[in-house]
Amino acid sequence: MAAAPSRCLLVTGPPGVGKTTLVMRVFETLRGSHPNLTIRGFYTREVREGGERVGFEVVTLDGRSGPLSSSRVSSSESVRWPTVGKYKVDVSSLESLALPELQVKEETDLFIIDEVGKMELFSSAFFPAVMRVIESNIPVLATIPIPRRGRDIPGVARLRNHPGAAVFTLNTANRDTMRDTIYNHLSSLLQKR
Repeated sequence: MAAAPSRCLLVTGPPGVGKTTLVMRVFETLRGSHPNLTIRGFYTREVREGGERVGFEVVTLDGRSGPLSSSRVSSSESVRWPTVGKYKVDVSSLESLALPELQVKEETDLFIIDEVGKMELFSSAFFPAVMRVIESNIPVLATIPIPRRGRDIPGVARLRNHPGAAVFTLNTANRDTMRDTIYNHLSSLLQKR
């Protein structure tokens, strides 16, 4: 008996390789080819000022957005925020936008989560919500960072090693074929729902 096709597709690769771009192109193509799908989730987008990256924002698939992190924020509240490199992480903003999108509902056909990374994992509620999504019978397309210096973030390692997950490693040479492979895999899963 053949193994069931993976319902959790994880895209990984080095920073800047195009993980978010791939996920968004797959999302847009699916929305065009399957207009009646209910797709929930979010993606992260760089915030730039004068050509310099100064942070990231969380954007829901229906277009709502808010800050995820910033190198320019300096308020009495942000002093207590966790940091990743030069960025202060606005956990409450992430939670207010991302967590409602990760509620498992019967009518949802697909979840998109970009990304499950160090910044997002500062939220104590985020990883349990991701795991509920992964454990549901609903297909998931998510991005995860590539391990740095051979070390993986514990929550990311749990996803990477989840028995229902298939990991797709993106690089500049395989971006276009990988997008098609992932689209075809999801399209096949969604036709069976």
